[in-house]
Amino acid sequence: MPDNPEKVTSDEVDQKQLDLAEQAGEAYREALDYMANEVAETGGKQEVGDYVVGFAQEEAEGMYALVDEGRFEWVEPDEENCHLEVAVCDAADGRFVPGCTVVATLRPEDGEQVGPTTVPLVWHPGLYHYGKNLEVPGDGRYDIDVRVEPPQYMRHDEENGDRYGESVAVTFEDVAVETGQG
Repeated sequence: MPDNPEKVTSDEVDQKQLDLAEQAGEAYREALDYMANEVAETGGKQEVGDYVVGFAQEEAEGMYALVDEGRFEWVEPDEENCHLEVAVCDAADGRFVPGCTVVATLRPEDGEQVGPTTVPLVWHPGLYHYGKNLEVPGDGRYDIDVRVEPPQYMRHDEENGDRYGESVAVTFEDVAVETGQG
């Protein structure tokens, strides 16, 4: 939780709803920290504007793609050797913020940058996030630039609804990226 979160009640929510939202945010932050620090090769997070932006990096991995109504296809990575995951959370209560446009660029110490590339929403059994398999030059140190563009959906609440209205950018510097396919 940020050092000074501001929550204002209104006619849209009562204290019980705020408490439940905070509990959901705490659970999401715990899952994000676990993924970034225990499951993935590396990860981190930064607070910026209305958001906390986090990332995790691991080997490229297979995923299901919906190809037709009710029909899925398992897609293994081809030349991709890196899976980048980006979490976008509300800075006040920690809950996941859906509907953002997330764009990432990986800049290696030596070699050609990867991206910018749009990182789509990925359903994951442990943590909703934006994620994508990428082909990067190889293991090494990278700066990872992440830009989050605001979601276009309506916001409830006259007191608190004017949030997520500006694009933000963060850079995770000198990240040790380990490549491969899982």
